[in-house]
Amino acid sequence: MSSKYYYLVAGLPELSLEDSKLSYTVADFKTEIYNGLSASDRKLIDLFYLKFDNANVLKLLKDKEAEIDKRGNYSAEELTEYISVLREGGEISPKEFPVYLSTFITDYLNTPADSTTLHEDHLAALYYEHAMKCGNKFVSAWFEFNLNINNILVAFTSRKFKWDIASNVVGNTEVCEALRTSSARDFGLSGEVDVFESLVKISEITELVEREKKLDALRWNWIEDATFFDYFTIERIFAFLLKLEIIERWISLDKERGNQLFRSIIESLKNEVQIPAEFR
Repeated sequence: MSSKYYYLVAGLPELSLEDSKLSYTVADFKTEIYNGLSASDRKLIDLFYLKFDNANVLKLLKDKEAEIDKRGNYSAEELTEYISVLREGGEISPKEFPVYLSTFITDYLNTPADSTTLHEDHLAALYYEHAMKCGNKFVSAWFEFNLNINNILVAFTSRKFKWDIASNVVGNTEVCEALRTSSARDFGLSGEVDVFESLVKISEITELVEREKKLDALRWNWIEDATFFDYFTIERIFAFLLKLEIIERWISLDKERGNQLFRSIIESLKNEVQIPAEFR
């Protein structure tokens, strides 16, 4: 039986898209809420924070003195130690460190210097596969949704510039396979991926900030729809964390650009997404 978090959810800070700064952050969530969750639910939240560990591992593999993003699940010392163990041919318990990260680090260390392997793509494929096997319908669907978004946009770009689509698509889902093999204009996905037509329009936007703004509106809308009937569950808490990051990412832009861009994303979200009263 899944845990219910009545008091925790009721006590979450109110998110307002109109705020120009946040009094609560993704980092605060980890320190203040994380320990109040069940062990199984903490593992789900860990999946979100692993994105920072992914970036940190890439940094440390290139430079062991690199400054890391402290929002990850692991400290620089822990990651450096894991890399050292794997470099020496050792093994790390899956209970201590995700298998996909151990696999990636080992692959990275064994890749010839002249290889054309795109390490970021390889890591992304392993990460999405790992997260989509989490056993939680909403969390798994969220990662698959983002995998589809990224791959479909990559496929559009590859086709436009006559790049090899198959080598640029990451993952092993049915959508991935369609993108790699179909020569149809829509890759045979118009009726399979709900947001396909929206992605077609977004792919035609050349201004990068506007493009990202539209993608965040799409993500926000998906979160709202997917958690409509979830109230005091881990899904509601995970959704809160995802929304918090969307807002935080835009606020983190430099102040001059941020003020202007943040106001525009607010208007876009209002126009394209039915935002609940508590988020207005």
